[in-house]
Amino acid sequence: MIEELADGVRAGRLDPVVLVEEALQRAEASQHLNAVVHLDAAGARKAAADHPRSGALAAVPVLVKEIIEVEGLPFRCGSAGMDEVGRRDAEVVARLRSAGAIVIGLSHTHEFAYGCTGTSNRVGPCRNPHDPSRMTGGSSSGAGAAVAAGIVPLALGTDTAGSVRIPAALCGVVGFKPAYGTLPVDRVFPLAISLDHVGVLTPTVADAAYAIAALTGRPQGAEQEPGRLGVAVNEEYLDYTPEVGAAWSDAISRLSTIDVHLPDWSESFRTAADLQGPEAAANHAGRDTTHYQPDVQERLREAAAVPRSRYDAARTKATEITATLDALLQDVDAILTPTVLTTAPPLDAVDTPSGSVAVRTQLLKNTRLANLTRHPAITIPLPTPGLPVGLQVIAKDNNQALATAHWLEHHLR
Repeated sequence: MIEELADGVRAGRLDPVVLVEEALQRAEASQHLNAVVHLDAAGARKAAADHPRSGALAAVPVLVKEIIEVEGLPFRCGSAGMDEVGRRDAEVVARLRSAGAIVIGLSHTHEFAYGCTGTSNRVGPCRNPHDPSRMTGGSSSGAGAAVAAGIVPLALGTDTAGSVRIPAALCGVVGFKPAYGTLPVDRVFPLAISLDHVGVLTPTVADAAYAIAALTGRPQGAEQEPGRLGVAVNEEYLDYTPEVGAAWSDAISRLSTIDVHLPDWSESFRTAADLQGPEAAANHAGRDTTHYQPDVQERLREAAAVPRSRYDAARTKATEITATLDALLQDVDAILTPTVLTTAPPLDAVDTPSGSVAVRTQLLKNTRLANLTRHPAITIPLPTPGLPVGLQVIAKDNNQALATAHWLEHHLR
């Protein structure tokens, strides 16, 4: 879809002004989802009118997660405790513009990207296009909702513990967290620099591969049938609801796979948390947090309580866990897991502290490992009669992740 749009613009078959106007109309019609927190209609129209009809992303309408700085647009990170204006484009936004994309606005984030539900933001929760009474997941909540609702074919998100893949899975789109450092994080408000990744959300794997190629200048992931597919058999990775289990089991039954035991789940999850917490606390040290969302305030209090000794131990343990996963990925082309263990929970499932903890654990359980080890991970939608379910692909490099996901996307359809 993205490549076809850009080709059409470059060939003169599609008008940038029309593409932008249609995207703005779709955004206005989808206001009830709260996916777009700032619509830059004037800026987008000017960019369309002046567009040179060139670039790999020629006139493709894009939304940028609101923790990524965009010159001249609000830089609030979803928080009532921050009210700034972007002074300069983040490098990844500059690359978007250089490739010809048109930024039409900013997408909703869980405040400061410190949450996986998409329910905490100065303007309220983001809503799932498949059922507005349910959450999108987060923290790239608006990106998932906007792509699923057809507002834009490409949205930039960030992923520290699953924040691209969780909303992509719950909203039924593709979410790709490339390998650590593939896309630059400068002028992206940090959550935990050891784990932060910039990623993309798109309708298809081909779109994700094309977008990453446009942003890096390197071809990515042509479809290729994998030789060996590993399936995670750790019980924690398969603690799914019946709806997820049905879609997962049907998909796996159609594949030739081998069983793989991923690194110990509890150790990996704790290690990632002990890295993320102190780094997040440091990033907010000295800031007035009194206007932060209650759940984010609580998370920062917990983060500040992690002692330095645990953080140092986590850095050592992360190296060991990464080496273990590296070794596993020498024996298989990719490892598969359900992306999220549940379909989109109701928005009010987080109204109590116990409910919030239970939901967060269920959403994060399968995504955190790939941030800790920095491997690429992508989620694709599985066929299902009900709410969306995602399948996660973890691989040794971006090309392998995209090539495998591309083949799976076609094979499972």
